[in-house]
Amino acid sequence: MFFVAICFTMSSCYTYTVSVGKGAQGEKVVSAKNHYLIDGLAAVGTADAKKLIGDAKDYDITISHSFVDGLIAFLTGGIYTPTTVSVKK
Repeated sequence: MFFVAICFTMSSCYTYTVSVGKGAQGEKVVSAKNHYLIDGLAAVGTADAKKLIGDAKDYDITISHSFVDGLIAFLTGGIYTPTTVSVKK
């Protein structure tokens, strides 16, 4: 049990960030969820990036598995695996 606990606490959360234009110029952050089944193999619903971006020319998009997303995936045995999409303008 100790080894399993160490594996869960020492693993990092998945994060992917893309900067567009000059990158985020302000502090405004808009977030939404992507919904996947079977460890991400089947997309059930994805966030509309165009709505999150709006009319911004310079922004950062971050897609991550937060702790809560990982906990939900763990509790469902990987059947439901959400990710969080954040746009910083």
